[in-house]
Amino acid sequence: MEKDSVIILSGGMDSVTLLHYRKDRIALAVSFDYGSNHNACEIECAREQCRMLGIDHLVIPLSFMGEYFKSSLLSGADDIPEGHYADSNMKSTVVPFRNGIMLAVACGLAESRGLKHVMMANHGGDHAIYPDCRPGFVRAMGAAMREGTYEGVTLDADFTDITKADIARLGARLGVDYSKTYSCYKGGEKHCGKCGTCVERREAFSEAGIDDPTIYE
Repeated sequence: MEKDSVIILSGGMDSVTLLHYRKDRIALAVSFDYGSNHNACEIECAREQCRMLGIDHLVIPLSFMGEYFKSSLLSGADDIPEGHYADSNMKSTVVPFRNGIMLAVACGLAESRGLKHVMMANHGGDHAIYPDCRPGFVRAMGAAMREGTYEGVTLDADFTDITKADIARLGARLGVDYSKTYSCYKGGEKHCGKCGTCVERREAFSEAGIDDPTIYE
């Protein structure tokens, strides 16, 4: 199978699962260092997953986001709210138009390298809180990428309509080592177990009937 794609790889459960799922098509994985609390932990996991699969990995700094954008994800662990993604206080974790910015860079990388597709691992559970994970955004951004490139680079978002539990089940079938993924928004050595993404991670493993390898505080 032709390696014709760039994947945006955070190092979390979802993008790592997509990395394994589409490994035969992926020519390049790109992670973005944008100043979030958990960037360093995530990127280390992304790097390790790519090393295991023999996929080229690139880290691109987007320090301006951490400097100029407003989000509790960028302002320190103490500002991260605890609870479920459905809670209104979780909106503070939104980094404005993060996926749009990252997809634009990944699209430019794809065209520069003669690649045809960009992959992202948004999923159904993201829709309620993150505008740049919703189907409407995916369609619109995909259209912009096609229209804005000579070769019509496409956006592939395989997980848009499935749950994180579905992703966990897929990853288990693929043999993904989830102990080498990172999610916690507080960015500690261990997952806090209480922030929105930790709660969602726990629920996904439980719903999928899969042992959770995560070490929580």
